[in-house]
Amino acid sequence: MQFPCLPQSITSGFVEEHWVWDVHAKSPAVQLSPCRRAVYFHIDPIVQSEGTAGVRGTKGFIHGEHYWEVKFLEPPYGTSVMVGAGTKQALLHLGNYQFRNMLGMDSESWGLSYKGTVWHGGQSRQYTEPFYETSTIIGVDLNLYDGTMVFYKNGLNLGVAFTGLNEVGVPLYPIVSSTAAETELHLEMRSCRFLSLQEQCLYTVLQHLVDKVHIDTLPLPEIIRRQLKEF
Repeated sequence: MQFPCLPQSITSGFVEEHWVWDVHAKSPAVQLSPCRRAVYFHIDPIVQSEGTAGVRGTKGFIHGEHYWEVKFLEPPYGTSVMVGAGTKQALLHLGNYQFRNMLGMDSESWGLSYKGTVWHGGQSRQYTEPFYETSTIIGVDLNLYDGTMVFYKNGLNLGVAFTGLNEVGVPLYPIVSSTAAETELHLEMRSCRFLSLQEQCLYTVLQHLVDKVHIDTLPLPEIIRRQLKEF
């Protein structure tokens, strides 16, 4: 698949992915569209935002390089609207009127706020200019070969935000979060690439499995089945 609107450094060798937001891994204050690509935060007409809400993607990454985009359907406002990634242990909900930069408030997640700060381990730094415009597209390039996370704004590379992600040792999932009522975000392009032939082969096999639970029943050598499970 071709991605003509993005820099060649991102599009070269990438293939399309189809993961969506996980209906089973979200805050109660999050609602998803039927296709699970649009996410709506704090939309109860009676109960306004009472804290911070997040949702995780259905697919976690531990190998390869992955690029995805999130489009802001409404101008971001409030304490925090964030895009990033985290482990399965990353928080997805803070109630009791805790309006926080939830992605990066601990060691389980890494996030970019619309105010231009990046967060991890409870620490922040100014990374880019704030963005307030409707239809802003934030791209996330998670490179698990060199352990970096780079953000893009409307196709422009903003530089390395985080390092050491190849040492985390567990899958990292896309996550978005918001404190603001009626925030709307939409999942756009999702893509990945693998540099080694072995990784490409494992990925191809997994894409054609209807039920990955039954890897053990495949007529393959045990070492290959083990690699498929780990992948």
